[in-house]
Amino acid sequence: MKCSVFIATSLDGFIAREDGGLDWLPENPEPHGYDEFMASVDALVIGRNTYETVLAMGGAWPYGAKLVVVLSTRTLAPAPSGARVEHMSGPPAQIQAQLAARGIQHAYIDGGITIQEFLRAGLIQRLIVTRVPVLIGSGIPLFGTVARDIPLKHIATRHYASGLVQSEYRVGSTFE
Repeated sequence: MKCSVFIATSLDGFIAREDGGLDWLPENPEPHGYDEFMASVDALVIGRNTYETVLAMGGAWPYGAKLVVVLSTRTLAPAPSGARVEHMSGPPAQIQAQLAARGIQHAYIDGGITIQEFLRAGLIQRLIVTRVPVLIGSGIPLFGTVARDIPLKHIATRHYASGLVQSEYRVGSTFE
C-alpha cells in the first residue's frame, strides 16, 4: 500500500499555530493539485487532533464518502452525517497492514504527529509540500526529530500566481 502526504506549511515550516490555528492559510487558493491528489487516494489516515480541527471548521465534510481512519487511543467525537469514519489505534505498520488487507491501495496520511510517525516508520513514499508565503514565527512543525537521515528524491517544484510553491519528493534510499 502506498502512503502519501499532501500538506501546506508556512515558509518557516509550520503546519499550524501552536494552538492548532490555521488562520494563516489562504482562504481560496488557486487550484494546486489537491483535487487530483484526493481523486488518487482510497482512504485518509489522520490523528484525533486533525479530526477535531476539521470538525471544528464546520461546513460540509471535506472528504465526501472516502474512508477516514482516525488514529487515537481515546473515544472520538461523533462523525458528521454521511462521513465514513473509523477509529483505529496501533503502530503505523499495523495500521498500514490492516488497511492493505482491506484492499486500500493509496492512503493520504495527514496531521503532524501522524505524518511524523509514518515517516519515522519508513511508510511514506511520496511527500507533496506546499509552502505558503507567510512567516508565522512559531507553531507545530511538519517534521519533528528523526533518528536517522531520511533521503528524498526531488520530483518537481511548481509555483502559483498567489505565491504558493509546491515541491514533490519521493521518500527512500533507493528509487526505481
